Amino acid sequence: MNSAMDNLLTDNIKRRNRTNTRLKYIIIAGAVITVVPIFLIVGNLALKGYRQINLAFFTEPAPDTFQAMMAAASGEVIPGGIVNGLIGSLLMVLVASLVSIPLGLMTGIYLYENGTKRYANFIRSLTEILQGVPSIILGIIAYLWVVKNITRGYSALAGSTALTIMMLPLIIRSTEETMKMIPVTIREAAFALGAPYYKMIIKVLIPVSFSGLATGVLLALSRILGETAPLMLTALGNPSVSLDLTKPVSAVPLLIWDFYNDPNMVNLVWSASLFLMIFVLSMNLLSRSIASKHKYI
Repeated sequence: MNSAMDNLLTDNIKRRNRTNTRLKYIIIAGAVITVVPIFLIVGNLALKGYRQINLAFFTEPAPDTFQAMMAAASGEVIPGGIVNGLIGSLLMVLVASLVSIPLGLMTGIYLYENGTKRYANFIRSLTEILQGVPSIILGIIAYLWVVKNITRGYSALAGSTALTIMMLPLIIRSTEETMKMIPVTIREAAFALGAPYYKMIIKVLIPVSFSGLATGVLLALSRILGETAPLMLTALGNPSVSLDLTKPVSAVPLLIWDFYNDPNMVNLVWSASLFLMIFVLSMNLLSRSIASKHKYI
């Protein structure tokens, strides 16, 4: 009797082990199928994009069609670069960050501190809805709001407005979720030591949750750096470098779109895309590094 039960138990263990092994190989195969195309895309992008990346690529504005055509006909590297798009992107992201980061952090902290209040629930619901709105719709909103009524034309300010609207829900949600991870005992300890409410937030909550807050901000920045559709309706583009917020400016995604529509500048599409991918990837890696090195919660 015991021998039969032992045999049955052994068979069950072997069957479970075989099932576990098959499932493990299925998961590995699925991971390979998912990762291999990514490596192929990145590798193809790197092979086709590195040729145009040089000093001029970062110091000169985009060339015109004639310059690109002459360079392609002679087999030379296309002259010019993406400095006008790079400066424009940095300008709009900087302006958007100056508005969205402090506003998003304060709103996220407010939602955490007043989580059950009706007004906080309304803001939370509005944030979730805004987070799911397509970027082109946000571009239309910025166009109707800023382009038509404030600057009376395409401008860096309109582009910054669209990017600000995109960043806000990401920062608000990440801030609130980060604050929820802080143990209640830390707040209680601050109050027990006689710290005022505002000092508890500034001196305790924010430093303790720095890694989560910084990660949320960097991910929001990564999200907007590659946006094209809202900028087509707001910033429009500019062949030269411009720092005027009331005038049209270019951006790296806009340049990629312009290069794509010109068959003579195909090589610049690969190079600009490679640069943008590396830049966004670096920001994501930086956010992971900050989160791993400054874990207080």
